[in-house]
Amino acid sequence: MSATLTSTEPATGVLLWQGTSSDVEAEVARVHAAWPRWAAKPVAYRIETLRRFVNVVRANEDALADLIARETGKPLWDARTEVMAVMNKVDISVAAYSERTGQRRLEAALGARQSVRHKPHGVMAVLGPYNFPAHLPNGHIVPALLAGNGVLFKPSEHTPAVGEMLVRLFHEAGVPEDSLRLILGGPDEGKALAAHPDVNGILFTGSAHTGISINQQFATNPAKILALEMGGNNPVIVWDTADLASAAVLVIQSAFLSSGQRCTAASRLIVKQELADALIAEVKKIADRLIVDHPHADPTPFMGPVIDNRSADQLTESFLYLMSHGGRPIKHMVRPVEDRPFLSPAIIDVTAMEERPDVELFGPLLQVIRVPDFAAAIAEANNSRYGLSASLIGGTPEQYNQFWANVRAGIVNWNRPTNGASSSAPFGGVGISGNHRPSAYYAADYCAYPVASAEIEQPRASIGVGLKDIDIKAMGD
Repeated sequence: MSATLTSTEPATGVLLWQGTSSDVEAEVARVHAAWPRWAAKPVAYRIETLRRFVNVVRANEDALADLIARETGKPLWDARTEVMAVMNKVDISVAAYSERTGQRRLEAALGARQSVRHKPHGVMAVLGPYNFPAHLPNGHIVPALLAGNGVLFKPSEHTPAVGEMLVRLFHEAGVPEDSLRLILGGPDEGKALAAHPDVNGILFTGSAHTGISINQQFATNPAKILALEMGGNNPVIVWDTADLASAAVLVIQSAFLSSGQRCTAASRLIVKQELADALIAEVKKIADRLIVDHPHADPTPFMGPVIDNRSADQLTESFLYLMSHGGRPIKHMVRPVEDRPFLSPAIIDVTAMEERPDVELFGPLLQVIRVPDFAAAIAEANNSRYGLSASLIGGTPEQYNQFWANVRAGIVNWNRPTNGASSSAPFGGVGISGNHRPSAYYAADYCAYPVASAEIEQPRASIGVGLKDIDIKAMGD
């Protein structure tokens, strides 16, 4: 029986969208029956269809950005950058498909050849997050469709309206309705979709807890491909630099863009002891000026709310936990609007804590750790089960080389924020941040599988050893 679903604007509490949960069984059957027809289309046809999708998104750019802003609470300017990423994804995916899954042939003797081609897996389930409700699932959907797969997309229960609009735009562009279907619902629908025997792959972006559960569920089922992106507890190290103002800006961008609700956001600022007081003063000075407001506010906000009151409560409780277990507040976390999930950016020095919790604090909460030397900084950066993103600000080229070689992360930056990764590069992490299936440019790798072929137009074979001699006399008799 279908359940009624609703979505409200985090910034206002106003009802934004209402719908009903999907029939997972029926939707999987529909895509399972239809995807071979999509796969049989020439790749040029699929490319042209997806390029029409870009034009359709461009025609609806303002409406999509406004919907993203309202449903997530992120500032409108932030939502607009997400829509641009949605459009840019197609050309990037076409280039990646050609480079990473293109056909290869090697001529052999007597007219034979060795070929490598790629086949789609079949039916792919995309489980999307709420922080980038269009861009991140689109980063799976486009390469999956391009490779010839059918796709079932389940958006986060927090952002069904954006998910619904994204699928509608694909259909308007000419992607067959039976090749891409929307699954609406909560965790139960997500579990049913992932467990369905006719789903050949699961492309997941979300929490480590859910991703690990999926990985455990299918550990004995190697036939089902899993691409898991599971967030991080990301470090940013600040070392010797004469430009503390720029360093502070990079820290602010790393920690507080999108209200800290980026899987690549910096949760831990690791700083050289002698530099710490001056740097923290600069960071706090900027953090005190950050505007936190609703998406369409004037003046333009840097941050909006987090996704809901439950998340805001959990983050507030996390700040209190750190403070009561040895953390020293530098900038308190404040709820400026009663009953709405707005949070001020918070900074707390946890250097004196005996045990720092290794968790993903998905919000505007930055922990400061002071260290005596560069080796200690790298050790502290690696003091986590996660391994998504890490950044060094300042330091020498030799120290960056040392940092790059020794820090455990799938994204390693120098004098750049921890977030804002390019779609033209692989995106993924190690540890419990991922399962070595990076997305973005490398999404082509998990959307199709290679098939090696030895080929010749006419059968030609002989056996040169291991045969008994022919008895010519017996043959004559």
